[in-house]
Amino acid sequence: MRFLSVLLFSFLGCNAFAQPSTNSFFQKDSLIVVTKQPNKGFYHEYIIFIPKGTPLNATSVLLVEPNNTGKITDSIEIHKEAAIALASVSSVGNNCATELKIPLLVPVFPRPASQPLLYTHALDRDVLLNQTPEYKRLDLQLLEMINDAKNRLASLEIEIAPKFFMCGFSASGTFVNRFSLMHPEKIKALAIGGFNGKLMLPLEALNGEELNYPIGIKDFSKLFDKNFDFTNFKEIPKHIYMGALDTNDAVQFDDAYSGSERKIINENLGKSVQERFVNCQNYYQKQGIVATFKTFEKVGHWTTSEMNLEVILFFLNELKK
Repeated sequence: MRFLSVLLFSFLGCNAFAQPSTNSFFQKDSLIVVTKQPNKGFYHEYIIFIPKGTPLNATSVLLVEPNNTGKITDSIEIHKEAAIALASVSSVGNNCATELKIPLLVPVFPRPASQPLLYTHALDRDVLLNQTPEYKRLDLQLLEMINDAKNRLASLEIEIAPKFFMCGFSASGTFVNRFSLMHPEKIKALAIGGFNGKLMLPLEALNGEELNYPIGIKDFSKLFDKNFDFTNFKEIPKHIYMGALDTNDAVQFDDAYSGSERKIINENLGKSVQERFVNCQNYYQKQGIVATFKTFEKVGHWTTSEMNLEVILFFLNELKK
């Protein structure tokens, strides 16, 4: 593991941790751990990873990767430890940030054992309907974290572009997919993989079945108090990938989908991960949605160096635009 300079800040203003630069690049890999700030609209901590070589006094694109602990627990410290590891060690996002010299933001969202149907790390329907401050509208909480991070990075002489990159694998890939339909105008490009083959569809109905969130957009305006922005969603560059041997299927479990949602998915999109991935590709392509799809042979529910390299090259190409 690389040495990291860990910076801990709570409710200090941005100027409290500004540091003058003596050259044009950030000097060492660093972490900023930012405490929750309900007065700013976010009720959880978040992490910023700044790789060595990040340019100063030049515009960078922020990369956002939602956290995915991989299990339920009421210990926020376990979720925080997992988020720090994701930000600083070996995630797809960390690899991209390190190679592209751009900052990475990772939220520390909980996934509580005491409320096992709240699949926060996948941004499921139970979470969207929850009205308690801690869980209410995690998508908006993440946007406030991003706004806060931009100010903090600006005080470190790292200017951040208005739109950001997003990436995720498994549950966090599902989170990114759903978030991209909610806020397409915010995203410069996204890359997701290992998401059970089930993409959220920009459709209100399929084969006579109404598609509510998180399957489709029938109740989108009711949930989000705005109309679905198909124009911006369609044009987000998307890199979407799966392992050909991936059978990790959250669709069949109650924490990810309700019984009625599961029935709609199994009967209309497919009962297996790979069948759903093909059908979702077809629906995206029929609607003219900008996306590249890739299946990696001999790969299951994990990432490889080849996958990571393709994501890095995808974002590198988008940085040049």
